[in-house]
Amino acid sequence: MGQQQVTQQPASKVKRGPVHEGPRNHIITYAISMILTFIAFVAAANDALSGGFVIFLLVTMAMVQVIVQLAFWMHMKDKGHVYAFIALFTGFITALTAVAAALFLMWW
Repeated sequence: MGQQQVTQQPASKVKRGPVHEGPRNHIITYAISMILTFIAFVAAANDALSGGFVIFLLVTMAMVQVIVQLAFWMHMKDKGHVYAFIALFTGFITALTAVAAALFLMWW
């Protein structure tokens, strides 16, 4: 009379939690960071390179390093980090405004 029918979902329909990246991406990111740092040290210590090129190379590698750090170590590439992104963007705008104000006051 009161038999309940148990239905099982197929394996493809089972909801799973978020997948953890594991150490693989962290090791790769760490290796990239170490390589970029080593290249920066070699470029800064090399007297054969021009000063302008070294500055350009260091700034470019610093920007790549920031992107790698934010994307993988700070997990900004993942969904749900809107407030952290807004905070970073606000800090960037504040720092840019402070530098612009300082330069304006120095030359005024």
